[in-house]
Amino acid sequence: MHDGVGVHLVMVQMPALNTPQFDWARNKMSRRPQPVPPIFQPEVAADAVVYAAHSRRREVWVGGSSVQAIVANKFFPGLLDRYLAKKGYTGQLTNEPADPGRPDNLYDPVPGDPDTRGRFDSRAANYSLQLWATEHRGALIAGTLGIAAFVTTLIAGSKPLARVYQTSSEPARLHEPGQ
Repeated sequence: MHDGVGVHLVMVQMPALNTPQFDWARNKMSRRPQPVPPIFQPEVAADAVVYAAHSRRREVWVGGSSVQAIVANKFFPGLLDRYLAKKGYTGQLTNEPADPGRPDNLYDPVPGDPDTRGRFDSRAANYSLQLWATEHRGALIAGTLGIAAFVTTLIAGSKPLARVYQTSSEPARLHEPGQ
């Protein structure tokens, strides 16, 4: 901003992604690693990055799980720390035993092309409702305001069908409009 250059930075907060890193990163655990569910396909991340590059927003949150983590960390950081200490460790592991002899990329690349997707296709979502809502927030806000205006007009413009009233000397009676 100071130098007047046209650079705009955006932080894209990602959820767990179905990438191959879980098959070629070094693992010293007894079970195979996994992204902490819910898991999203890498194309969701790519869509978010493209949107972020053109949106000029400061931050883009992808997936409801990212929103939950960010909000929980902002308002309940100690509680989130305790929850993750209890659940986060096992959430990163499958029930499958790890192969201690498998190659990893700690010192050298693993041979072959790892592709863009990992082994979690059956568990990974192809879309993020939260990202869709972010991308369409203008339409959502306009639609919400339109519905609110419509309902307000209906309520303000409607006449009561009947009104119950009571005087001190007689029981409550139903009063029809026009009487």
